[in-house]
Formats: sequence, structure tokens, C-alpha cells
Amino acid sequence: MSTPLAPSRWYRLIPVVFITYSLAYLDRANFGFALAGGMAHDLNITAAMSSLLGSLFFLGYFFFQIPGALYAANKSARKLIFWSLILWGALAAATGMVNNVNVLIVIRFMLGVVESAVMPSMLIFLSRWFTKAERSRANTFLILGNPVTILWMSIVSGHLVGSLGWRWMFIIEGAPAIIWAFFWWYLIKDKVRDVNWLTEAQKDQLEEQLQAEQRDIKPVKNYAAAFKSRIVILLCLQYALWSIGVYGFVMWLPSIINEAPNMNIVTTGWLSAVPYVLAIAAMLAASYFSDKTLKRKEFVYPFLFVGAIAFYGSYLVGADHFWLSFVLLVIAGGAMYAPYGPFFAIITEVLPKNVAGGAIALINSFGALGSFAGAYLVGYLNGITGDFSISYIFMAGSLFLSAILTMVALKKQKTLIIKSSTESIG
Repeated sequence: MSTPLAPSRWYRLIPVVFITYSLAYLDRANFGFALAGGMAHDLNITAAMSSLLGSLFFLGYFFFQIPGALYAANKSARKLIFWSLILWGALAAATGMVNNVNVLIVIRFMLGVVESAVMPSMLIFLSRWFTKAERSRANTFLILGNPVTILWMSIVSGHLVGSLGWRWMFIIEGAPAIIWAFFWWYLIKDKVRDVNWLTEAQKDQLEEQLQAEQRDIKPVKNYAAAFKSRIVILLCLQYALWSIGVYGFVMWLPSIINEAPNMNIVTTGWLSAVPYVLAIAAMLAASYFSDKTLKRKEFVYPFLFVGAIAFYGSYLVGADHFWLSFVLLVIAGGAMYAPYGPFFAIITEVLPKNVAGGAIALINSFGALGSFAGAYLVGYLNGITGDFSISYIFMAGSLFLSAILTMVALKKQKTLIIKSSTESIG
């Protein structure tokens, strides 16, 4: 095996993409705290409207995934994310100034539109800087922005809502994205050749290895061929079902906890952070061993099964045993997050770069639909039943089917991934 490629990539790029994606999650996940902390009362938002508002973000997120990914792949991820940061920070802050539900509907939808290209653009960006043997870890450090942000955001948002109110929470938490946009622009370049912190020899070595990996992947003529391929179709369905569980959990966990006896919004914030501690540890472990063994699906479907079992366990335990149910929800949260790094490494390892960006965007689009369904239907089920038990069954079933689809979709990919990865790093 060759010596490590340009270790400076890890500390030059990974912290920047981590912070950028963290800010995206800050401005989408704090909505649940606003609803639990007085926004619903102040704006006369019904339970049905709460579900719609919580999920509208993902509807906007769905529609502009592919155009954004194509722009990032063919032109500039750097420029696209710069403007996205400014716009989503402004929209997030504007949420704290609304007095009309109709305006809030527009803002939630547009926030999804603006953020829609960030995830696929980041994955495309990382695939141009990190090799197969590194990609699961690189993806994981990106996606760690999700649980890490929700962890501290849960605590900070609880305190902000408790002390300043939900309006100031949105304004204070929206401003960092606008400021960070200028750091992003200064610190990031789209191409290996454009940076001055790698030697010419390091640039040559990295580009040569990335090109060699592309030669090991079976050619795909165009996006139409990629989108019709069996693995892309199955992964779209798989990710939609997986996202139902994730975002049903993320959006409504504060409300679930806040309904417990003798609970207040600050304690809700602290308890809401606990699942994401486990999620961080599980994500790091899964990505490390996935890259070390060069296996992917084995680090995806078992975790989804665990998440399904934990949700079902919460249903069986019931609301009368809050702490046991809470422990099971913590396990479900950690298990759902663990496979992200290996999962997104799969796509760039089985499809060539001329179509991988579009495929990532398509799969992420279906994830957005699943997120919309999870955020809306979990809230809807909670509203019509008056408790959370039916939504636990719904999320458990979604994760179970997602695990099955993972096994089916990647049944024939194990040999290809291991073979091509071994050849490229040998």
C-alpha cells in the first residue's frame, strides 16, 4: 500500500465542510424547539399546521437537489454553497420575525430550496479530494455536522427559548451562516490544482489515484442510464424509507420529551441531545471499520435493523415508562445515524463521476421526500392519536423495510467494491 496521500487535506478541508454542514442543520432542526417553546401558541398554529410546517422544508429540499448537484458537478460547488449560506442564514433569521402563518409557510419552503444543493454538492466536492479508502470517513466527518449540531443546538436552543423566546432563538442562530459564508469562500477551492498548500508531486499523486479509481468503474453513458439502473432505483427507495425514521425522530423528539411529566423546555433540550452523543460515536466507528475492511453494506443494514427494533421496543414499553422508552429512543437515534458515511461512499464507488453527482442528488431527493413524509406523518399521527405510540410503529416499519432494501440493492456490489478498491490502492 502506498504512503498516505497529502495528510493536510484532512485538517484543511474537513473542518470547513463540517462547520458548513453543521450550520445547515442548525437552521433546520431548531424549528421543533420553537414549536415546543411557544411558537405554536403565539401564532395560533394547529397540530395539523405544525406537521405541515415541520415538513415543508423537505418539500422545497426535494425539488432543487438535481439542478444544484449538476451545477456543483459541472461548474462550482464553492460558489453554490457560498450563496446558499447567505440565503439560508437570512431566511432562518427571518423566521423569528414572522407574525403570519402564510409567510412562515413560504419561508419554510424556501429554506428547503436554498439548502437543497448543499448535501450533494458537498459529497461531490469530497469525492474529488478523497480516495475510496478514505471516502467513508470523509463523508462521515461531513455528516457528523448533523448529530453534533443537534446535540449542542438542543441545549442552546432550549436555553435561548427559555430565556429570550423563540423569536430571538431564530435570529441568533441564523446569523452565523451569513458570517461563515465568507470564511468558506476564502478557505475552499473546487480543484486540487487550485490550492497552494499541496506540492506539485502531491497534486499529481492524488489526481492519478482518483483517475485510476474511475477506470475501475463500469462506464455509464448518461444520467438517464444511471437513473434507470437497478441499484439507483433501489437506493432511492431505501433512502426515502430510512429518512422517514430519521426526520420523524429529529423533528418530533423535543415534543415527545416535552410531554413527559414534570418536564420543562430546558430539560427537554438537554435530554434531546443525548441520542446524538451515541450517534457521533457510532458514526465514527462505522466509518472507520468500513474503510478498514472496504465493506459498505455490512455497515448499513444491521444498524437500520437495530433502529427498527428500538422503535418497536419504545412502542411496547409505552408512555407510562418514560425513562425506559427514552433509552430505547437513544439507541434508535444512534443506530439510524451510524451508516451515513458507508452509505454515501457506495454511490461514488459503483458509478463513474460523469453520473455520480446526479445519482447522489436523485437519491438525496428521495431522502427529502422520506423526510417530508416522516416529519409530516409522525406529527399527524401524534396529533390524531394524542400520543406517540403509533408513530413509533410507523418509524420502526420504515427502518425495517429500508434495511431489507439495502440487502437487496447491494447484493451484487460487494465483489465490485472490494475488487476496485484494492486495485486502486495497491
